[in-house]
Formats: sequence, C-alpha cells, structure tokens
Amino acid sequence: MINCNTKLNSMTHSTLRLATLRDGTRDGSLMMVNESRDRWVSAKHIAPHLQTLLDHWAERAPLMQSMQEELDRSGWMQAQPFDASQCMAPLPRAYQWADASVYRNHARLMYQWRQEPIPPRYEDEPLVYQGGSDVMLSGTEPIVARDEAHGIDLEAEIAVITTDVPMGVSAQDAGQYIALVVLLNDVSLRNLIPSELSRGFGFYQSKPATSFAPVAVTPAALGAAWRDHMLQLPVQISLNGQWLGSPHAGEDTVFHFGQVLAHLARTRALCAGSIIGAGTISNAAPEAGSACITEARVRQILAGVPEDSLHPYLRHGDHVRMEVRDAAGYSVFGAIDQVVQIR
Repeated sequence: MINCNTKLNSMTHSTLRLATLRDGTRDGSLMMVNESRDRWVSAKHIAPHLQTLLDHWAERAPLMQSMQEELDRSGWMQAQPFDASQCMAPLPRAYQWADASVYRNHARLMYQWRQEPIPPRYEDEPLVYQGGSDVMLSGTEPIVARDEAHGIDLEAEIAVITTDVPMGVSAQDAGQYIALVVLLNDVSLRNLIPSELSRGFGFYQSKPATSFAPVAVTPAALGAAWRDHMLQLPVQISLNGQWLGSPHAGEDTVFHFGQVLAHLARTRALCAGSIIGAGTISNAAPEAGSACITEARVRQILAGVPEDSLHPYLRHGDHVRMEVRDAAGYSVFGAIDQVVQIR
C-alpha cells in the first residue's frame, strides 16, 4: 500500500540539487550540489542513494534541505569540485520510465515522417509509452549502437521524478508528487521503429538506453523557471559543435506534467522513483530549430530538400551536447556531453 504521506506539501520551498556519485555500486552514492553546480558534498548519511531519499521523501528531504542551508551559510567550505564525469545518471536504474508526447509540433512532424495521421484524441488525453528503465546512462557515457544503418537519433527531453503517486490523483494535485526535474537524451533508432510499430506492440529494440544530465533539481530550485508544472526555459542542442536547436520546453504543449501524471495514475498508483518524460521538445517556430534529427529532416523535406541531402543521422564519433541555462547563466542540470560509438 502506498504511503501518501510522501506528498510534497512540506517541501514546496525545497531547493535541492542532487546527483549520484559513481562509487562502484549499481545505485551509486547520493551527492548534494551547490547552486553554481561546481561543488558537491556527500549526502549518504541522510540517504545512501537517490531511491532511498525518494522512498522516504517526507522524512528525509527536510533533513537534506537543512543540510543545504547550513552549507550555504558556510560557503560550502568542505565541498569538493564537481565533475560530471564522476556521476552516474541521477537514478541509474528506475522502477519505471514512461514517456509522453506533449509537444504538438513534434507529433505533427513525426506522423508526417511515418506517413500516418496523428492518433485520434491526441489532444484529449496524453499519448504515453513505457520504456526500459533497467539501465540509465550518465550524460558523459557514450551513445553505443551496433550499426549506423539503424538511424541513430538524439532526442532532448525534460522529465520529472516522482514520489509515490496515488491512484486517481487529479491533474491539479499531481504536481505535489513531483520531487525532481531532469534533462535527458532519449535515443531512438529510427530505422527500426516502423517495423516494430507495424507489429502493434510498441517500441523495444528501437529505444536503447536513455542518458541523463548529472544534476536533478527540485521544482522550487528552478524558481520562476518552473511554472504551470513545466520547465520554462529553452534547451540548447548541438551536434559536432554546430547548433541544432534551442526549443523552449514550456511552449507549444498540449499537456503539462500534472495532467500526464493524472493520466498515468488513473487506474494504478505510481511508485516513488518513477521517471516521467514529456517527449521530445519542439516548437513550431522554425528559428527554434530541432531537438531531434528526424524533425530537422522532415523540415528539410517540407522545404523541398532532396533525400540525398537530408541531415544525416548520428555516426561513429559524432559529438552530442544538450544543456539548459537559467537567467543567471548557471547550467541547470549540467550538460549531456556524449560521443557516438559503433560496436
């Protein structure tokens, strides 16, 4: 039975920034990160790893907040330099990873690419699939694929990590169960998707391991950049040092995270540690660019670019970078900074 005392009512002003240290174990060790994301201290005396904190959020998150406030007062004097390469994904393995599609422009372009109509009632209830959550990669681990012919694509997304979400929660109340916000790269193998979907049972081989930026932050830590249950900042995406896009994560959406959580919890509760994505960020304005290569290719097709001149999918050695910066210029989640390896 889910303990609904894990609601965030007492933590609405929590400004935590958390990461997971690679320590040789499967779940890593919990780290607390300072506001400028350049220093860290161990928090394992409060919770050994992030899942434990989420399991006991109502009791232990206030202890984390008190610890952070003391560190802020002392200037983080005993902290160590933060190095993203020492981090795992915030949740290296999760009880659940479900991904929605809330950006109407992304849906429009993707279904054009697949030469299919947008699903009926797309704007009436969220479209969601359940992904693999057993292996979550850090933002500095390589994107590993077996064959460039699979059509390796990047996808920049914002997701939330929940505490225990009760069955039947309303969209209005669901935001209380959002513990943390994260940035991720939901890699797709585009040339495997049509065959899988044609069999009527959804994605599997076409969705390899997902990669995460190192730092997960509470909604309150985002300040004014968290509004209406969505991140209100652009995400910068580059490929081999060249700008690919900077779509705004809070614009052109059909649903917000509260509505997605309520949809998922309609007939079942969600376990603490569930990661819920909003789908590939996409804005209709051409100047926003793209958060995935397929979108860029569809835009080119619509502009009359011949097929042999379309933007190529990822190749061995390609360098992918994703990052969100706040109004003060801080890297909100740290960067996803990966290379592609064909093995």
